[in-house]
Amino acid sequence: MTSTNRYSKLLEAIFFAHFRKSVAEFEFQREEIEQHAATLGIKLPKNLGDLIYSFRYRTPLPERIRNCAPAGKEWVIEPAGRSRYRFRAAEAGVNILPNALLREIKVPDATPGLISMYALSDEQALLAKIRYNRLVDLFSRLTCYSLQNHLRTFVPKVGQVETDELYVGVDREGSQYILPVQAKGGKDRLSAVQIRQDLAVCSHKFRALICRPIGAQFMSDSAIALFEFEDGADGIRILSEKHYRLVPPEEISPEDLKRYRSLSSE
Repeated sequence: MTSTNRYSKLLEAIFFAHFRKSVAEFEFQREEIEQHAATLGIKLPKNLGDLIYSFRYRTPLPERIRNCAPAGKEWVIEPAGRSRYRFRAAEAGVNILPNALLREIKVPDATPGLISMYALSDEQALLAKIRYNRLVDLFSRLTCYSLQNHLRTFVPKVGQVETDELYVGVDREGSQYILPVQAKGGKDRLSAVQIRQDLAVCSHKFRALICRPIGAQFMSDSAIALFEFEDGADGIRILSEKHYRLVPPEEISPEDLKRYRSLSSE
């Protein structure tokens, strides 16, 4: 049995131990993973959290679980406190994927040569390219500084959460901002649940700052998609999206510059 099949059977066992048709959300404890694995004879990974992570960011929920969602809803897994998780029926159709029709913006590649030589396609390489090329500054139109990588913290009523990188920024009027960045490379995908967690972290730890949550995604052709999100009445939505391609300076033509000037003046 593959890891995906083992994980699916185990998650189904946890889900259907709690699910009732009239219930739109319910919680379960981390220890239930071990209990159901023992009952099913499933070998667990060393990191129990990998089961939850896989279904939140890499793999769709098992079909049996998806079929139990109310009309117009889909099941998501959220943290619900220390060693606790929550299945919740959320609004369906929020796919955080790069828009293939969006134009690219060429940026002179300032990534140090050694970083380019050894960078992989994972989130650490993506964060490095964003940092060295000041893409958060360009995208947000703020002056930004990296504050911390991989912040792990506990948020009341949410639990243990992790933000890939935190930036602080300031605008020309002196207002100050906190910009949590979630980065995904390879087959991992951005999640509305993770963006909501970032908002909770900012609300808990940086109340005096304006929160602007950012998502970053390596595209299949190595371009970088950046998203800004907002939490509206209908949930997490994409506020803006830009695609950047890092290129040698000589690959930015006079025609490119003329086009960028015309767009800036609009």
